[in-house]
Amino acid sequence: LSYRSPKTEVRASPIHGRGLFATADIVKDEIVLVKGGHIIDGKVLRETVTPLLGSVEIQIDDDLYIAPVSPEEREASMLYSNHSCDANLGIRGEITFVAMRNIAAGEELTHDWCTTDDGDYILSCNCRAPGCRGKLTGKDWQKPELQKKYAGYFSAYLQRKIDKAE
Repeated sequence: LSYRSPKTEVRASPIHGRGLFATADIVKDEIVLVKGGHIIDGKVLRETVTPLLGSVEIQIDDDLYIAPVSPEEREASMLYSNHSCDANLGIRGEITFVAMRNIAAGEELTHDWCTTDDGDYILSCNCRAPGCRGKLTGKDWQKPELQKKYAGYFSAYLQRKIDKAE
């Protein structure tokens, strides 16, 4: 369902469970991942998908998500890009993840959830990056310092919200 560059592999991550790692150098703006799945609304996500499969979605609009909908689809849809407060992947459009800088072979491939999420949650961060925020919220995209840091790499959905707020 999802595309992962042949320059990547899934393996144990110091951030969380399994993560995605570069097996070869990746250049800035190279496509690394494309999320696949079904377009579902928030009700289906909350009542059916999350209880069955866990957190497997990416938000693409106010009440729309892309996600697998069955256990058989779960593994093929997973990106394994863990969160980092010092991410190396950003978003182009709604579901395409690109390198925000040159990435060396061996690096874990991460994205900052503030570039994709607009939810009501607060979580402790485990990224261990310099400048780690410590806590993540589904509203971090509203922080001016993060808007500046990830300019050009927010999902189109969140970029529209950012532009509207200006």
